[in-house]
Amino acid sequence: MVDDLSVSYGSTLVLDQLSLRVPVGSAYALVGENGAGKSTLLRCVAGLQEPTGGEIRVFSEPPGRTVGFWRRVATTVESPSWYHGLTVREHLDLVRVANGADANDGHIDEVSASLGLDGLQNSLPSTLSSGQRQRFLLTAMLVRPSRLLILDEPEQRLDHSIKRAVAAHLRAYVTAGGTLLMASHDEGFLTAVGATPVAVGGFR
Repeated sequence: MVDDLSVSYGSTLVLDQLSLRVPVGSAYALVGENGAGKSTLLRCVAGLQEPTGGEIRVFSEPPGRTVGFWRRVATTVESPSWYHGLTVREHLDLVRVANGADANDGHIDEVSASLGLDGLQNSLPSTLSSGQRQRFLLTAMLVRPSRLLILDEPEQRLDHSIKRAVAAHLRAYVTAGGTLLMASHDEGFLTAVGATPVAVGGFR
């Protein structure tokens, strides 16, 4: 729930009394030009940025303030810091186990294979290209249990086959009862996900 959300950077008003409802088990995609405030809105919903005005409730509580919130919410809005001594696979194991799931149940293998990470399991995250890192980040979000995914342009730096795989995973996530809020510039991708587009206006 977002009610009358406003965000300013100095004298520049980015979001002006924006309201949004995202029902549980649905997928919504923020669309608009660069600088429209899509990432800002996602950061506010994730509790990573304080708005200038208005109110946000996620699972009936202010976002980002409790361990319980982060147990239920996974996001790519802010790039994570990786452990330098852990491989790609070790990171995925850690993310899954830390969120109460079994790292050996085959789910990591399934998602990794579909997103083309099979040959990168023993690599260090710091050695990955930007496209590989995007696939790794999305895999990490998809293998951990969550109830809400907040994704900022997940289709970036992905080829068409990987985009299709990501879209299929996101559709399955929502079908299973998860909720998705993302920003996207790719109309074909959000259609493949089955997301409802929500226009976000530009700078005023």
